[in-house]
Amino acid sequence: MSIAAVVLAAGAGRRMGGPKALLVVEGETLLRRAARTALAAGCAPVVAVVGPWDPELEDLDVLVVPNPEADEGMASSIRAGLAALPDDAEAVLLLAVDQPAVDGDLLRDLLDLYRHSGGRPAACAYAGTLGIPAVLPAHLFPDLRALRGNRGAKVILLREGAASLPFPEGARDLDRPEDLDRFRR
Repeated sequence: MSIAAVVLAAGAGRRMGGPKALLVVEGETLLRRAARTALAAGCAPVVAVVGPWDPELEDLDVLVVPNPEADEGMASSIRAGLAALPDDAEAVLLLAVDQPAVDGDLLRDLLDLYRHSGGRPAACAYAGTLGIPAVLPAHLFPDLRALRGNRGAKVILLREGAASLPFPEGARDLDRPEDLDRFRR
């Protein structure tokens, strides 16, 4: 059994002016950075759910899954990623490309928290709530598949009393060009 990772990267990035996944930070795209970080944390497989563009990940051991329904919102990307997972996946780590403060140490700590949570999900805590990155066990996959629209896993994490890992930097995501400029400084 394994803990898989699904990198949510199919958004058009309308407020950013283009797909956030393709933005370059410190010499690599945000998508490559997120996928590489999930691999380094020991996730297998790593699935990147992308929009209608070339993600340029051929040199990484990442399964690229295009999401033709990306306009629906995050839920469609979660469903597409789950559909690509092997049947023996114990759990899934969900992460997005627009949280550049996510690193390998954070993901390893989150995976460790999940392994010691007694079957509960584990999530990052920031801005007074729980969010991604988060690890959800396989018994919650049907609940994830039932999500629709621009809803993510937060409702499930809260309902299930997810174990929480403080990550105040999680509140700083990249939505607009000025967010990217601030992060680069």
